[in-house]
Amino acid sequence: MDNFFKDTPDFKFHLEHPIMKKIVALKERNFSESEKYDYAPINHEDAIDTYEKILEIVGEICADTISKNAEGVDVEGPHIENNKVVYAKGTTADYKALYEAGLIGMSLPRKYEGLNFPLLPYVMAAEMVARADAGFANIWGLQDCAETIYEFGSEEQREKYLPRFNRDGATAAMVLTEPDAGSDLQSVKLKATFNEEDKKWYLNGVKRFITNGDADISLVLARSEEGTTDARGLSMFIYDRNDHAVQVRHLEKKLGIKGSPTCELVFKNAPAELVGKERFGLIKYVMALMNSARLGVGAQSVGIADAAYREALKYAEERAQFGKVIINFPAVYEMITNMKVRIDALRSLLYETTRFVDVTKVYEDVMQERPLEKEERMEMKGYAKLANVFTPLLKLMASEACNVIAYDSLQIHGGTGFMKDFPIERIYRDARITSIYEGTTQLQAVAAIKGVTTGVYLEQIKNYEAKVFEENVTLKTKLQEMTVSFEEITQQVIDTHHTELLDFHSRRLVEMAGNIIMGYLLLLNSQRDEKFNKSAKLFINLVSSENKEKFDYINNFNIENLDLYKLVPTELLEPQV
Repeated sequence: MDNFFKDTPDFKFHLEHPIMKKIVALKERNFSESEKYDYAPINHEDAIDTYEKILEIVGEICADTISKNAEGVDVEGPHIENNKVVYAKGTTADYKALYEAGLIGMSLPRKYEGLNFPLLPYVMAAEMVARADAGFANIWGLQDCAETIYEFGSEEQREKYLPRFNRDGATAAMVLTEPDAGSDLQSVKLKATFNEEDKKWYLNGVKRFITNGDADISLVLARSEEGTTDARGLSMFIYDRNDHAVQVRHLEKKLGIKGSPTCELVFKNAPAELVGKERFGLIKYVMALMNSARLGVGAQSVGIADAAYREALKYAEERAQFGKVIINFPAVYEMITNMKVRIDALRSLLYETTRFVDVTKVYEDVMQERPLEKEERMEMKGYAKLANVFTPLLKLMASEACNVIAYDSLQIHGGTGFMKDFPIERIYRDARITSIYEGTTQLQAVAAIKGVTTGVYLEQIKNYEAKVFEENVTLKTKLQEMTVSFEEITQQVIDTHHTELLDFHSRRLVEMAGNIIMGYLLLLNSQRDEKFNKSAKLFINLVSSENKEKFDYINNFNIENLDLYKLVPTELLEPQV
């Protein structure tokens, strides 16, 4: 199988984005660390070369190890043995391969034995891992927890926990959900009690649906303030599995991502360390952690979609019916071309969002060493604003498209795709979770609608519009027309001053904005590389009709009809005589 990095030229294209010079220079402190670490880059070109070499190693491991183990892992899955989760043999081999290549803790600073990579190459690695095996991507991708410890933990906690990722291959988990607190995390009840005698915190309670729950290092959301019932009573804690105070009571049997253990955990006087300040657990620390996780699901979704597309293309080029291979039938080549076009658009949104997050985070990192200049503070604030609304937009658009692409790929396989003879059956099952975990599509719409109502999306759309060359006037005009319709229908909904109506149409409005944004991103890509010309043209034509349909639905919607959606009339549930 081809190297996953080499067979996707888009990775190099996005690494060469102009803003990467700023990101790399800030991340590398203007390359001053080259004097202390012999493996630190000496300039921008050296840094990009390093990223590409590491990503090539990731691509090789994905092709030669992770993808080849995926089917076996899906069949075997993890199990509990002596109160410990034991991975499938293929999962253990996958993690070992990445650990031995030094790819755990990629984005951590070198002083904590990381590679000090920006998010962009790390997210690219995550996309490749997900393409190889979406379930394993969860286990490897939870090293995001290390970033949270670095961002909010004390220096003592950093020195204690962070080197374990690269040095020991430590695994991680974000332990948030409970039986009665899924999306509504402010209802978390797991109790954290401070013991005045030994000056330690202890955790008691149950957590459910915890991905990689029996990890070496866990970040746990718990209620530290007696008598509280809302988010203000929650704090975040580090639990170390070496303390052996948690029972793995149950492993969930799932539709997909079977190699990734999903655990029910029972905490019994489990010693833990407070991260940062009390009461900030949900409102600050978990929100930051969740945003990283949503970026990760965006990468996972693109990786799964790419895997599904490649399986469809391969099958359609080999499968003959009625005297010719099926890729020559319009009904099939339309589906396959639209898959590729959407993946190009989604990947552009993924890495645009990652760049916004990257600039924000590198400035936050710099702030720990020196005050930012006024211009730097303003720039950081602007990128943070974009990152906050682009992250839920990405998660919504990528996960939903991922499911459609997997669905269409299985359809192209026909009855064969419904069997376990081809990887698409597993890929199709794995795709389904992406629009559910780390905040459902419906919750992403609630978060992303702020980008609509505050005008952040529209402002950024105007920024993109200003960068389009004159020779692209036809596609630019079409995007401008879509933007006018988006502005008009958004204002129409806002002017009703009806909160429930805005919520009702939020997903449609967010998707309209997302389609315009991805259209501009592809058009701007085509100005840097003509290989995107086809995708830009086809995608803009495609989403123009989609946005028109959403516009017409909202425009013709009678506000009185909201009540018809609220309850199913009881008479419809009663048996007819």
